[in-house]
Amino acid sequence: MSSNPLRHALSRMGGRDPHEKHRTATPLELFFDLTFVIAFGVAGSQFAHAVAEAHFGAGLLGFGFAMFAVIWAWINFTWFASAYDTDDWVFRVVTMIQMVGVLILAMGIEPMFHSIVEGDHVNNVAILIGYIIMRVALIFQWLRAARQDPERRETCLRYAKYLAIVQVGWVIALVIETDVLTTFLLAAPLFILEMATPYFAERKIRTPWHAHHIAERYGLLAIIALGECLIGAIETLRAIVATHSWSLDAALVGLSGTGLAFAMWWIYFILPSGPALHVQRHRSWVFGYGHMPVFAAIAATGAGLHVAAYFIDHETHIPAAAAVASIAIPIILFKVSLSTLYGIMLGPDREHLWSSTLVVLGLASSIAMAAAGASVPVCMLAMMLVLGLSIAYDERRGHKGRAAALRRLETAAG
Repeated sequence: MSSNPLRHALSRMGGRDPHEKHRTATPLELFFDLTFVIAFGVAGSQFAHAVAEAHFGAGLLGFGFAMFAVIWAWINFTWFASAYDTDDWVFRVVTMIQMVGVLILAMGIEPMFHSIVEGDHVNNVAILIGYIIMRVALIFQWLRAARQDPERRETCLRYAKYLAIVQVGWVIALVIETDVLTTFLLAAPLFILEMATPYFAERKIRTPWHAHHIAERYGLLAIIALGECLIGAIETLRAIVATHSWSLDAALVGLSGTGLAFAMWWIYFILPSGPALHVQRHRSWVFGYGHMPVFAAIAATGAGLHVAAYFIDHETHIPAAAAVASIAIPIILFKVSLSTLYGIMLGPDREHLWSSTLVVLGLASSIAMAAAGASVPVCMLAMMLVLGLSIAYDERRGHKGRAAALRRLETAAG
């Protein structure tokens, strides 16, 4: 960091202190995250349109591709900034170039969805251009760190080299026009290479990221994704009020839609991410990637609430059970992914496992209720109650297991 916070002159990118006191997200990081609000919103909206039109396969493919590109780019920036944020003018300018890349990527999500639904080829030009811009900017950052941090020069150069190699693959994917299947077969190995880069780059010397800072950054992105759930809840409420005016169903939708978002927020922050990651730095790879399905599931839940709005507005070609499933299934994925991450970071916890199992069964039963004729608002209320009961159960009994697990980890870490 610059020694003068009022002036952003060049600073040596020598690595931050991984044990720095009171480390928090910077205004630039928060500004960077705002671009992802747009990307999540566009991806969720397009996914909702696809599901409402019963294009389930095309919607999942498009949403999965968009979410990987968006979340993966965010993860890479976040871990780099945690280790090397200098907040000088060069770092700021390069970060803003990355933000431009995110915005270009977001502009390409809608045409990509449309091309997949039509099925002839995948229009991923804007997405790949935006993605490549972000990655090239990050390569520049790693090269700068390699020059100014001799201790970790080899690690930084590995990052730059591996990222550059993968970008060649994305450029090839950009210039070749292919059908849907070929596009995803071409993208799959590139996805794998992208995800393997940190593992191979940090084999000998690790970058000096800050555990509590990383945990805060992940929590902030979860909150951003949950914002899409609140937007979806309000959109569902608007749809039912516009169709039926204020009624009991409107009250149920308003209560349950916002209640689902609040409950997911509560459940996410049950895991003491900062302390657990601090004493288990070797779990960084799992922690970082384990959040990808969590973030995608939160964004998909927001899309599902949009689907419910379309269903209430009679603008869908799907039954009520499918509309309810578009909400319940992402929440199930959210809970299962988070519980798996919980078990890896803190160790097996029988109480948490029971709670997760009951949530999955309860949410699945809401789909069965819709298939049996229950209204969408009533099913949404049932889902909210299931999550609420799991939170109450955890607050009553789960905290003891977490405290004991943290004590064990701290003792093992010395």
